[in-house]
Amino acid sequence: MVALTGFAAVGAAYAAHCESARGRLRHDLVERRLRAELGPAPVRVLDVGCGTGEMTLRLAAAGHVVTGVDPNPRMLAVAAGRLAVRPDLGDRVRLVGAAVDTLPFRRERFDAVCCHGVLMYLDAPEPAVARLAELVAPGGLLSILAKNRSAIGVREALAGDYGTALRLIESGATVSVGNLGIGSRGDTAETLDRLAASHGLTPLRWQGVRIFTDHLVDWRPDPDVYAAAVAAEWAASWRSPARDLAHLVHTLARRPREARR
Repeated sequence: MVALTGFAAVGAAYAAHCESARGRLRHDLVERRLRAELGPAPVRVLDVGCGTGEMTLRLAAAGHVVTGVDPNPRMLAVAAGRLAVRPDLGDRVRLVGAAVDTLPFRRERFDAVCCHGVLMYLDAPEPAVARLAELVAPGGLLSILAKNRSAIGVREALAGDYGTALRLIESGATVSVGNLGIGSRGDTAETLDRLAASHGLTPLRWQGVRIFTDHLVDWRPDPDVYAAAVAAEWAASWRSPARDLAHLVHTLARRPREARR
């Protein structure tokens, strides 16, 4: 796996992907679920692996107080630049340079801890989930977006690369080449739910993200087509077997509130 501190070479590719229709669809679906679960603003959100600040700024614009964390100084610089042109968000956003294993929050806890598109670049999910869960306040939410191990090979098949798809499917591969041109590892929703539960959180219903559109690399739909695609993806994201074929799994879990004395 590529260390999270080694993303300088693919930062431009990541930014381009976020700005694409396919990348925007991912963020739109995840934001929709998050805003429904977070409830009325403001709540305290930690966005671990915030990259160029897309979800950090979206949640801040919704009225929440957000701490965006990323180990890559170039990506944080982009996020800071985007924040600079949104002075209305300045008092609701702070940016911190750190990785999952170096998060500097000792006593601080958050109403929501988000970690989207990060676990796939780590060798195993257990240490990261343990640290993230530790930072969730009573009543708070843990939101993880990870590559779907169960669907490895589906994108390649839909794109017509049947040879690669056959190799990945028959071998039961757990790693495949992702959007940034580097290998990334998959997790199952069941594994992530189990890990969250092992740290005292109650798993919520998980969703599949990008079922029908994941293979559309140069997708430039008009607004009506895009809106229809989002509606179809959202409807299918809750339902098996469609959600089982999604490129990404969005798992959420909530820490119970402390019992009143």
